[in-house]
Amino acid sequence: MRTLLPQLARFGTVGLVGLVVDVALFNLLRVTVLDPDLIAEGPIIAKVISTSVAIAVNWVGSRYWTFRLERRRPAAREALEFAIVSVGGLLIAVACLVVSRYVLGFTSLLADNIATNVVGLALGSAFRFVMYRAWVFHPRRIVQP
Repeated sequence: MRTLLPQLARFGTVGLVGLVVDVALFNLLRVTVLDPDLIAEGPIIAKVISTSVAIAVNWVGSRYWTFRLERRRPAAREALEFAIVSVGGLLIAVACLVVSRYVLGFTSLLADNIATNVVGLALGSAFRFVMYRAWVFHPRRIVQP
C-alpha cells in the first residue's frame, strides 16, 4: 500500500496532463475543422485524434515518472503494450460518446464533453490503471538493462 498511493498520485498527475491535452485538442477540433455541422462524425474523429495525442504524452509520463522503477527494456515492446491498453481506454471513451450522441440523442458540445471527458475518462482511467499496473509495468516483468 505504501508504494501504491504515491504511484496512484503520479498516475493521476500524468493523467491530468494528458486530460488537458485531450480536452483542449478535442474541443479545438470539435468547434473548428471537425464541427458536426461540417462532418457528421466530426466529434468521434476529434476524440480519436485528441486521445491519440494524449496517449503519447501519457506514455512518456508513465514510463519516465509514474512507473519509472517498473519500466522494462526494450522500450518498443513496452510502448506497444502501453498503446494496446490505451486504445482500450480510447474505445471506452468513444463508446460513451457514441451512446450519448446516437443512442440518447445528446449532440451539444456540453453533452459530448460530459460523455467522453467525464464518463468516458473515469471508466477508461480505471481500466488503464489496472492494466498498466497488472500487465505493462508489472514488477515481475522488469528486465534490468
